[in-house]
Amino acid sequence: MSNNGAPDSWESQAEVVGEKGANDSNELSPKTFSTLNVNAVEFVPSFCTNASQDESPTKSQKSESSPTSSDGSPVMNGCGEGDNGDNVAASASPRVEEPPPVPPATAVAPVPEVPPDDSSPTADSWENEADNALLTEEINEADEEETEPQEDGELAKKVPKKKPPRVEDTRSKKEHVNVVFIGHVDAGKSTIGGQIMSLTGMVDKRTLEKYEREAREKSRESWYLSWALDTNQEERDKGKTVEVGRAYFETDRKHFTILDAPGHKSFVPNMIGGAAQADLAVLVISARKGEFETGFDRGGQTREHAMLAKTAGVKHLVALVNKMDDPTVNWEEKRYNECRDKIMPYLKKLGFNPAKDLSFLPVSGQTGQGLLERVSEEVCPWYRGPSFIQLIDELPSLNRKMDGPFIMPVVDKYKDMGTVLMGKVEAGTTRKGSLLFLMPNRVNVTVDQLWSDDIEVTSIGPGENVKVKLKGIEEEDVSPGFVLCDTIDPITTGRVFDAQVVILEHKSIICAGYSAVMHIHCAAEEVTVKALICLVDKKTGDKSKTRPRFVKQDQVAIMRIECAGIICLEPFKKFAQMGRFTLRDENKTIAIGKVLKVVE
Repeated sequence: MSNNGAPDSWESQAEVVGEKGANDSNELSPKTFSTLNVNAVEFVPSFCTNASQDESPTKSQKSESSPTSSDGSPVMNGCGEGDNGDNVAASASPRVEEPPPVPPATAVAPVPEVPPDDSSPTADSWENEADNALLTEEINEADEEETEPQEDGELAKKVPKKKPPRVEDTRSKKEHVNVVFIGHVDAGKSTIGGQIMSLTGMVDKRTLEKYEREAREKSRESWYLSWALDTNQEERDKGKTVEVGRAYFETDRKHFTILDAPGHKSFVPNMIGGAAQADLAVLVISARKGEFETGFDRGGQTREHAMLAKTAGVKHLVALVNKMDDPTVNWEEKRYNECRDKIMPYLKKLGFNPAKDLSFLPVSGQTGQGLLERVSEEVCPWYRGPSFIQLIDELPSLNRKMDGPFIMPVVDKYKDMGTVLMGKVEAGTTRKGSLLFLMPNRVNVTVDQLWSDDIEVTSIGPGENVKVKLKGIEEEDVSPGFVLCDTIDPITTGRVFDAQVVILEHKSIICAGYSAVMHIHCAAEEVTVKALICLVDKKTGDKSKTRPRFVKQDQVAIMRIECAGIICLEPFKKFAQMGRFTLRDENKTIAIGKVLKVVE
């Protein structure tokens, strides 16, 4: 279709067809005209001599257009002369008309009669085809003419086109909030996430019906909501989340990203990566008899997750007492209060303040009560507070670092026509086409495309969960824990740093030479304790004069820590989110701490 002269020749062809139609009605049958038209090239000489004079001008026009095109180049014939017409005839009767021209002028009479049966149906259809082709091609051409300038000036046009509304959208209208669902395995985190998506219309009804059907086939019908977030087969078969599932939903004021963390203790490192991106944690507690106790007792994930969320820098905790519709609970106030009173002291000890940043609600993930709408009075007369989505929608907005240098820790990466990195923007803004550093390797990269929650945008700001497509680096050269940052003010990197550490649970003592795995923002790195510097008194905050020889459980110490490799980190005072970490060993969280200063 790229041939620019094409439309003219089509129009002339259409005129020819019109004139012919007028003439032929008197003298020649449409059959002769059809054969003539279908293979104009072969038939021109034999017909020019025999046909009547008034028809010859039209034919000579035709012969002028076709032989040139066919002799010049067959491609032009295919595409310029009457693309659709030729092909249609060819497909209708596969080259029946080609043999006849071989006998010379003697076969003038039979020629119109050889293909009439074959081609009489195509005669009418061919005319229609020609007209249709004419129309469609003209339309296509017009479209192409409209779109071409866009493609040429794509970059020039795209930015002004998309940018102004988008900036308002992401910056001023809706605040981005990342919500992580944490709690013991099987407390109902994925189901609540799936139910919220279904209530807010992020998953359509048909998809949910399909999940329900598939779940019923596996006799797991109560799991179907969680399948909206547990996408891979292994997670669905076992009913356990492994990787952090992500989805989003919107209210009138805010844009929420759901991070569905795994509850199983083998996958705590994944959960830490999810919590590192969150602003708001939702601790899901099962009210079912026996389930709450296992989740909360020693070795249960309810405690560990709550603590890791606090360490990861979550500002607000919402505790959802789930499964209130269970036959063993049946929306009893007594059971709800029991769960709340058992867990409250522990959460207070972690540093959550019930007046400011801690709230409790009864919900049912399976039925959806208490999530979008508040629970009806006949079901639950004793709780008259807001529903879950109302509550998180009305939380005070978070203060973000808009003006600082751009910082985005990499959570995950994959290949898709380039290297795509996923993560949450911690500070600053960046736009399409800007140059950034990928630390700690100091690789120069260019931003090729940006997506905020799967919607393509041209600039991104703090708090958004984004995908960034980069030019200038291979996917295998990136690992989670790398940081995308500003070229003028890149993030600090180091191997040795001083940190204040709180030992939470460790059976023996910790002294110099002790090694563990450190989780800082999205990075996991093996570290060893190089030296213990001093102990800190928990009550007064005074530092000991002498160097301790060891630290044990529940003590706070300042120690020098050395990493196996170079990592990105910042002193806690300068940027809290990049300066807090947890130490884990043997699948247990041993200590939490904050970076005081980077030594080398």
